[in-house]
Order: sequence, then C-alpha cells, then structure tokens
Amino acid sequence: MRKKRPILLLAAALFLAQICFVGTPVAAEAVSAGKGECVVEATSRRFLHEENADLRLPMASTTKILTAIVIIEDCDLDATVTVPAEAAGEEGSSVYLREGDRLTVRDLLYGLMLRSGNDCAVTLAIYHSGSVEKFARTMTLRAARMGAEHSSLKNPHGLPDDGHYTTARDLALISAYALGNDIFREIVSCTYYAPRGWKNKNKMLYEYEGANGVKTGYTLKAGRCLVTSALRDGMQLVSVVLNCPDMYGRTAELLDDAFENYRMIPLCDVSAGWEGYAIEYSFAYPLKKTELRLLRFATELFDPLPTRSGELAGVLRISLENSLIFSQNLYIM
Repeated sequence: MRKKRPILLLAAALFLAQICFVGTPVAAEAVSAGKGECVVEATSRRFLHEENADLRLPMASTTKILTAIVIIEDCDLDATVTVPAEAAGEEGSSVYLREGDRLTVRDLLYGLMLRSGNDCAVTLAIYHSGSVEKFARTMTLRAARMGAEHSSLKNPHGLPDDGHYTTARDLALISAYALGNDIFREIVSCTYYAPRGWKNKNKMLYEYEGANGVKTGYTLKAGRCLVTSALRDGMQLVSVVLNCPDMYGRTAELLDDAFENYRMIPLCDVSAGWEGYAIEYSFAYPLKKTELRLLRFATELFDPLPTRSGELAGVLRISLENSLIFSQNLYIM
C-alpha cells in the first residue's frame, strides 16, 4: 500500500489542477510581461525596427495620444467645458483641476499632452461621451480604424486596468495616424503653453534633434513608456518603447539607427506624372541604399487606350522585391 501512495497523490494533484484550470480560464486579453519596441516611418507606415512589437502590454499615459486625436477630430476646440466632480482629484499626474472649473477643450488638450493631466483626460472623456466607459469604447473602435486591431482601452488616461493594453505596433500606428493632423502636431510639439504656464514633460523635445512629439508614460505596472516622433530630411519617424527603464536613451538609439540607415526616396511625383500619364498622388518610401536595386516598377495599360483627357488609362504598381508597396491609377493627360 505504501508504494501506491505517491501515485494516488499524483492523481489527486492532477485532478485538482484540472478543476482549477477549467474553473479559471485564462482571459484572451491577458497582458504579457516584458517589453516591446518599434520604429515606423509615419507616411508610408513602413516598420524599420521591431522587437516584441506585437506583445500586449500596458502603456500608461501614452494612452492619451488616442484620447487627444479622438477629441481633436470630434470636438470644437474653442468650446468651454465645466470640470465634473469625477475628474477633480483624479489620481496620478494632474493639472489640479477643481469641480466647476471652466476651460476650453484646447486648454484641456494641452494639459493632457504637455502635463499628462489625468483630470484633463476624464474631463474630456465625459464631455465627449457622457462617461469614461462610453468614451473608452469609442477609443477602442477608433483605434481599430487606425490599424490598431490588438488594443483594448478601458480609460482615457492609462491608469492600470487588466483590460487596458496595446502593442508597440498598434501604438505606433495610432501615433502615425495622429501626426497626420495639424492640430495634434502643434500640441505635441509645443514645449510651453503660455496661456496656462504649462511646460512639456517630454525631454526628447529639448534633447533630440528633430524631435516633434509625442508622449511619455509611467506606472508601476507599465514601466517607463515613451512614444517619440522626429523629423529629419523629410522623413517622419515614430519610435515606441514600452516598459523600457532607459526610455530616453533607448529611443535615441533607435531613432539614430533609423535615420542613419534609411532615406526617404521619391518614387513618383504628381507634377511630373508617370511615363506620359497623369497620377493623383506623389509617393516616397524609406529605403536603405542596398534596397534601391530591389525596386520594381510595373505599368499596366488598358488595350485599347482611352483617348480623352482624364480617362482611366491603367495602373502603376511599385514593389520592393516581391512585396507590393504602392499602386495607383494612371490617367490620360
């Protein structure tokens, strides 16, 4: 009997483990431990560096990038907002708003992005949607439209929540999208907002050549997070580091490497057309010198060709090796 006891104990342990596993399923949206990083060129959305770029991670106050662009697109920036009780005294970083204070949407956006005001985030969320919960649902849907399909938003500020996460890739796509908005670029590149006396916390704006945004973030759960945009020689880069202890140093390394190895190469131009045909869009792409010989241009024309100016004549396709990177219609001049 003594020899059988270990077998019985093992069977019991396996049975209990099975009960625990069945009774407590792992949530599909569970956030991974670790860190993630990437660099993307904002106009082409080409990723120039990736490391754990698809790992689901909390992102702290870099959440506010999405908050800001949703508000900018949907709200009148000159409208006056009354600070609700829910926003006054919100934990974490703030601009010390009090219930009943009245500020413009524009003021609140600068407080959100320069001073990382969680109270500004809650005020804007409630103003936009009536509640934080409803605004968070809007954020998740809007992020998906920007290409960020692996993110889940539960609040507008990034304070810890098990269901609140993104990936480095998603956050880069959100940021690249937001940088296409003139007002967003103006806010995140501002070092000092004189009307309220607010100085931007983002050290990259003061220390890195060409830096023009975007947002810092930190919580114990998320670690140090930083999204940085920088423009040099016509190339607009976005770097994302999540849970990175040396977020400023690592970001500078990533951006330096990308600027050193890639150049924006014009591949077609509206003013010049293409081989005697009119086109609608100019296109440039970040490339290494060694990649220039790998470009392939294919012009497919209709047979018979139309004769009237402005009629569709065919398609231009540009590939890098075997990957299509751009296509557009050709028209009779």
